[in-house]
Amino acid sequence: MLSDRNGVLFPPIRRLAPEDHKHCVALSVDRGWSPEEAKWSLLLEETEAFGVDAPDGGLAGAVVLARYQPDLASVGMMLVAGRYGRRGLGQALMMHLLTEAGNATVTLFATDAGKPLYTKLGFRGVRRSAAFTGGFRQVAGPAAGARETTRPATDADMAAILDVDKAAFGADRGYLVRRLPAFAERMRVVEDGQGITGYAAAWRNGPVAVIGPVVAANGAGARRLITDLAAEVPGPVRLDLDPDRPELPEWALHHGLEPVSRTVVMAHGDWQPRGDPGRLFTPISVALA
Repeated sequence: MLSDRNGVLFPPIRRLAPEDHKHCVALSVDRGWSPEEAKWSLLLEETEAFGVDAPDGGLAGAVVLARYQPDLASVGMMLVAGRYGRRGLGQALMMHLLTEAGNATVTLFATDAGKPLYTKLGFRGVRRSAAFTGGFRQVAGPAAGARETTRPATDADMAAILDVDKAAFGADRGYLVRRLPAFAERMRVVEDGQGITGYAAAWRNGPVAVIGPVVAANGAGARRLITDLAAEVPGPVRLDLDPDRPELPEWALHHGLEPVSRTVVMAHGDWQPRGDPGRLFTPISVALA
C-alpha cells in the first residue's frame, strides 16, 4: 500500500490501460485542464501510463512515460487530484516512473508549480519553452518561405516522414509518428526540389488547434508548414516554441499569436543534444518532450 503525508492509504501505483480513459479525463478536468480526450487515448494506447487509485473513486494521480530508445524517454501528464495535492503523491509517482525508466535520460516540460519537485528529484533545465496562442493572422509577403512548398501528407509519405523525424529527433519515435494521420486534424509535408524535407501536424485540444510537431530543414520551411496548416483549421492555434531561437517567436507575434504560458524543458540523467535540434521547431505535445 501507498501512504501519503496525512497517513491516508492508497493502493499501489499501477499501470494504466485504455479502460482508464474516463478517469484520466476526469483527472485533467479536476486540475482545470481541458479534458484532452484524444490525447489521453493516444497516450494510454501508445505509452506507459501509471496511476494510483483514489480511495473515494477515480484516480488520485497519474503520470506518463514515453520511451524512444533504451537510453531516452520523456515524462508527461503528471497530475494529482486537487483534493490529494501536497501530500507526496506526485513525488511517489515520479520516483516510480524514474525507476521504470532505468538508466534512460528522461525529459519533461516543467511548469513553475512542478519545477521544485523535479529539481528535488535531480532534473535540471536545458532550455525554455513558451506557448504562443491566438487567432493566426495571415500576412501577405515572403515571410512564410518562397522556395518551400507544402501539400497534404499521404500514406505514401510515411517512410520519408519517419526518416526526416528520426534524423531530426535523434531517436526513433516512429510508434507515435505513425499514429499522427489518425490522431491529427490535418497533416502536411514540405518539399524542395529533392523531396520531403519536413512535416507538421495540427491536432485538436478543445477549441484550440495545436500545431505540432513541426519538423523542417529551416525556419522558412517551418513557417510555410505552420501558415498552411493554420489556414486549414478553425479557431485559435497554439505553437510551443523555444523563445530563445530566432526563427519563429517574433514571426508568431507578427501573425497574432501571444505567449500565454512558459515552461522549462528539464532533463534527468546524462542529457546531451541528439539528432539535429535545429530542425525541431515544436514538439508533438508538451506531454511528449
